[in-house]
Amino acid sequence: MIRIYVARHPTDAHLFKGILESEGIDALVRGEALFGARGEAPLTFDTLPSVWVLDTEEVGRASELAREYSRDVIPEGASTNWRCATCREFVEQQFTGCWNCGSLRVT
Repeated sequence: MIRIYVARHPTDAHLFKGILESEGIDALVRGEALFGARGEAPLTFDTLPSVWVLDTEEVGRASELAREYSRDVIPEGASTNWRCATCREFVEQQFTGCWNCGSLRVT
């Protein structure tokens, strides 16, 4: 089982899981129960909902679908923002590090 996508919300995770399943890729959502703890727990890969692929042979195809899906869900007005290469979180243009995971901006 491999994590393919970290979502911002459980609905986002389930939507992407449905896309994978429509392509014949078995997947599951983990971490959605921890979403209710936001504000109490730090936002990390472990506390955000994520989509996992069950068959390791499907990882390449699922990863490509995740990249396409991520491009489609960029919020309006985010053109001045950048997306963290590690956790896929949106970060405002003026910051050089991700607020979510601490990774530095890759240019």
